[in-house]
Amino acid sequence: MTVMSQTTPTAPPRRVPARPRGRWTGWAFLAPFAIVFALVFIAPILYAIWLSLFHDQLVGGNQFVGFDNYVAAFTDEKFWAGVIRVGLFLLIQVPIMLGLSLLVALALDSGRLYGRNFFRLSIFLPYAVPAVVATFMWGFMYGDRFGLVGNIEDLLGIDLPNVLSPDFVLAAIGNVVTWEFLGYNMLIFYSALRVIPSSLYEAAAIDGAGQFRVIGAIKLPAIRGALVIATIFSIIGSFQLFNEPSIMQSLAPNSITTSFTPNLYAYSLAFSGQQLNYSATVAIIMGVITMIIAYVVQLRGMRKGA
Repeated sequence: MTVMSQTTPTAPPRRVPARPRGRWTGWAFLAPFAIVFALVFIAPILYAIWLSLFHDQLVGGNQFVGFDNYVAAFTDEKFWAGVIRVGLFLLIQVPIMLGLSLLVALALDSGRLYGRNFFRLSIFLPYAVPAVVATFMWGFMYGDRFGLVGNIEDLLGIDLPNVLSPDFVLAAIGNVVTWEFLGYNMLIFYSALRVIPSSLYEAAAIDGAGQFRVIGAIKLPAIRGALVIATIFSIIGSFQLFNEPSIMQSLAPNSITTSFTPNLYAYSLAFSGQQLNYSATVAIIMGVITMIIAYVVQLRGMRKGA
């Protein structure tokens, strides 16, 4: 009699849920940038905010004063005079600079300008000149006793307006900044113009559109993003105006004071007046003002149908 053995069915092996691979891979790639960003951007801002909440007193040393420094800044006439000055600089200089940059970019893109590469390089070249060199060069040209203005006066026997006087020094600085950054903004606009599809130009030619019609209906709408970016950069640069007045101060000490611009005022407070806490307060307020204005310009410029 044969006994048949029965085998009991074995349970299927328990599947262990696999851990998602690459779960931390993204964070590992992001970590170097995040660490550098935190050290060179977030940490200085937090430290500046921390400094602005203290005040170095003769008796008691560095003491926590809360928002007293901000209250003092909002009633500081020197600070707000500098803010108004750079605001005026922005309203006048930035449109002139961007308008000239746009005209040059349109001229280069038209294809009717001979020596286009030469002009493009020539106009961009001043941007490669350091701000210190450019400011000293223009400052000596402005001089009525030792510079180009003085030489013209001696040659023609006339008295020209003193460009470095309090009435004209802001315009003189604006001329230097325009000379420096016209080529930079031109390159932004020109690069945006070069990527416009040629099919749009072909359609405009079939419709019989002229050059001005093409500019208004095709080119300007197509480079709106570049216009907004250049405007934001120019706004930030205007509120951060420091190099040109700081260097030109030695040539026009009666016209450019230590509070000529907010950045120059903050620098003077920190390194000449030893008021690090109040200097940090001025810097924080200017950073917030610049951020708000740049953000409003960005929203307005990128709005559809604007």
